[in-house]
Order: sequence, then structure tokens, then C-alpha cells
Amino acid sequence: MDKLRAMRMFVRVVDAGSFTSVANELNVTTSMISKEIGRLEDDLGVRLLHRSTRGQQLTSIGEGYLQRCRELLLQMDDADAYVQHMQGNPRGKIRINAPMALGITDLSRLFSAYMKQYPDVELDIQLGDENLDLIEHGFDLGFRASSQRLDSNYVGKPLVRFNYKVCASPGYLESHPPIRSVEDLADHNCFVYSYFKSGNVWPLGQGVSVGGSLKVNSTLFMKQVIEDGLGIGFLPGFVAREGIEQGTLVEILPEVSRPDLTLYALYPNRQFTPPTLLSCIEFLQAWFMSREG
Repeated sequence: MDKLRAMRMFVRVVDAGSFTSVANELNVTTSMISKEIGRLEDDLGVRLLHRSTRGQQLTSIGEGYLQRCRELLLQMDDADAYVQHMQGNPRGKIRINAPMALGITDLSRLFSAYMKQYPDVELDIQLGDENLDLIEHGFDLGFRASSQRLDSNYVGKPLVRFNYKVCASPGYLESHPPIRSVEDLADHNCFVYSYFKSGNVWPLGQGVSVGGSLKVNSTLFMKQVIEDGLGIGFLPGFVAREGIEQGTLVEILPEVSRPDLTLYALYPNRQFTPPTLLSCIEFLQAWFMSREG
């Protein structure tokens, strides 16, 4: 048995959540994946995963073994990446978690440029607006926007600053009462983003409670409904930018104060950070800096 291969397989199964997902990814049978994990368990003399028709769950020993596998495999990957980095040819795999809207807008162009420059680096990117724990889900890198201090378990490299914009369509503004102050929003159909930490309180001035006919977990979905003239939304600048430039969105109350956010490249604070990951972050910082210039 190739124990290192089996350890990698074990970690992949846990991260993917099922044997079938890993089998499809590797284009092999599910039984082959199951046998590989079984041989590893036989070699160790313990059960790592509880299997059932509903999936699998780590045993208490499996949880501890998973952490140690991650550390060992990370150090091996770090050794390989160091050699490649010193030769000016980064390679390896980076698992990335990023917000859906940001991934579809700016980050798709960013990583397209990255892949052209570093064709030997394999990217595994998951887009979603849930605030996932990077370590728990096995991500090497995440993107988070925040105006507050970050979790000390992570290192945050600032990439770019942006703000939020209150937006409506020209048609909506023509057919509804004028909005001259924050208080006027109470008379309008204001949409709420499900993952917004302040809920239905928009951080405009001293803060204002809003309400309306839509609560949704996608700012891109919200943008489309706003452009269709159905209400008002509080959108990240990178989501609203194109609509404002094309005239399908109008910014409301631009003079009212609101917090700026910093977009961070976030990665676990650990002793060994793979050179490939560090070079990727350097690329990200340079890319955003060139766009600001």
C-alpha cells in the first residue's frame, strides 16, 4: 500500500464529503476509493470513518488523524513547492473559497490572468457566500471583506478597499416618492441580503432599518431584480459598478456616510505556508494594485 497516497485519499474524501465525489473527480470507481481507505484503516488498526447509507462521519480518532495528515501532507507539498519556487516554476494545488458575486466579476478575470502566468498550478475554486471556516473545510485560501479585525487563526493580506452603494433603477425612481434622506427609505421597497451581518439595518449614517418584499442570499440576483425596477438594494461596489456605468442602476444618497470595507486574501496562520500559495497572494496584490493605478 502507498500510505501517502492513501492519506491523501482520506483527506480528499473528508473534504469532498463523499466517496462518490472523489471517485467522479478522479474518474475511478467508488469501490476503489473505499478499498483504499479500508486498507489504510487496516494498516492503522482503527476505524477512521463511520459509513452509512447517508454518508460517512469521522470517528474521534479519525478527527485527530485527519489533522495530522493535513500537517504532514502540507509539509511534503511545501518541500516540493520550495524546489519549484526556487526554479521559478510554481506548481501544486490551491483550494480557494470566494464570494459568488466577487468570483463571477473581478476574480474570474484575476485567476484567468494567474492561470496564464502559472499553468502548472492547479486551482480548485469554490464560490459561495456562506462564511465557511477555511481550516475545517480544507481551503488554502479565502477571500473575505471586513471593516473589523480578522480572526487571529488566519493571516489576512489586504487586496483592495471598496464600499457599498444604495441603488435603484431609473424607472423605479420615476414612479416612486423621491429619496432625499435616509429616513425616506422607510417608505420604499428595500431588499435584504441574507448574509449581511447587520440584517435589515443598513449602515448609512447612524444606521437605518429597512424592509421589503425580498430577502435573498445572492447580490447578483438582487441586482437583477433592482434593475427590473422592483425595489432598492444595498450592493457592494463591484456588483453595482457595471449597472451604474451602463445606466441601468442609479446610486442613491451617495453623500451619506457608510463604512469602507477591505477585501483580504485570508489563509490559515500556520508554521509552514507553501511558497506556491505565497506567490499566488503576491500575484493577487499586484493585480489589484495595477487596477487601482
